Amino acid sequence: MPHDEGHVHIDPASGDRRVAVAIWANGILTVAQIVGGIISGSLALIADAIHNFSDMASLVIAFGARKISRRPADGQMTFGYQRIEIVAALINYTTLIVIGLYLIYEGAMRMIDPPEVLGWWVVILGSVALFIDTLTAMLTYSMQKGSVNIRALFLHNLSDALSSVAVIVGGTLILLFDIRWVDPAITIGIALYILYLAFTEIGGTIRLLMLASPPKIEIEEMIRVVVSVPGVDDMHRVHFWQIDEKRVSVDAHIVVARDHWDRMEAVKGEIKRMLAAEFGISHSTLEFEHPDHAHRDAAIFGQE
Repeated sequence: MPHDEGHVHIDPASGDRRVAVAIWANGILTVAQIVGGIISGSLALIADAIHNFSDMASLVIAFGARKISRRPADGQMTFGYQRIEIVAALINYTTLIVIGLYLIYEGAMRMIDPPEVLGWWVVILGSVALFIDTLTAMLTYSMQKGSVNIRALFLHNLSDALSSVAVIVGGTLILLFDIRWVDPAITIGIALYILYLAFTEIGGTIRLLMLASPPKIEIEEMIRVVVSVPGVDDMHRVHFWQIDEKRVSVDAHIVVARDHWDRMEAVKGEIKRMLAAEFGISHSTLEFEHPDHAHRDAAIFGQE
C-alpha cells in the first residue's frame, strides 16, 4: 500500500528561480572548466566540464518542462501536460549514459599515453566546481523528492559534486607525486559512477512512460479487497497507470451481483472510497456488468 512521504512544498515561482540560478551557475562553471582543462591539459577537468554542460542542458530542459507541465488540459492533451516532465527526465538520464560511455573511451585512450597535466589549475578549478555543484545540488534537493524530472537534475548535480572531489584529489596527487595516469583513471571512475546513477534511476522513468502498474501498490491485494466489497462478484480487464509520480489511476470492469444491481451506485461509491482510502487511488473509471451479460472468462488484466 502507498506510504505518505512528506514533501517540502515549494511554490512553482520559487522553484523556477532556483532552477534559473542553477542554469547560470553551471553555464559559467562549464566555460571556466573547459578553458582551464585546455590550458592545464587535464582530461578529468574537461570531463567534469562536459558533465557540467550536460547539467546545464538538463536544467534548461527541466525548466522548460516545468513550465509546460503547468498548462491546463485541452482538446489536444486531454490528460494535461504533466508527463512532459517524465520525458525530460528520460532525456536527461539518456544524456548521462552517453556522456559516461564517451568519458570511459577518452579516459582509456589517455591511460595508454598520459599527457602532462598542470596540477594547480586542476585543484583550483576543481574547488570552484565543487562549490558550484554543491550549491546547485542544495537548490534542487528539496524539490527532487516530488518530481522525477528534478530528481534527474539532482543526480546530475550530486554526481558533479563527487566528480569535483575526485578531480581535486587527482590534481593534488599530480602536484605531489607527478602521477599523470591518475587524471584519466579518475575520469574513468567519474564515468562509471555517472553510468551507475543513470542506470539505477532510468528504470522508474521508463516504467512511468510504459504505463506500468505503480510499484508501491500491491495489485493482487487491491483486487482482492475490491472483490470483497458486498455486491461485487468479479473484477476483470483491470488497467493501472500513472499520469505522473503522484497520481494513480485505474479502470476496470466490475460484475455486480444480481441482488445488488438496484444499489449499483452505492456499490460504486464504496469501491471508490476504498480505493482512495486504502490505496491512494483518487481517479477510477468503473464499468459495471450485470451477471447475465458479463464477459465470460475475461482476463483480469488487459483487453482479452
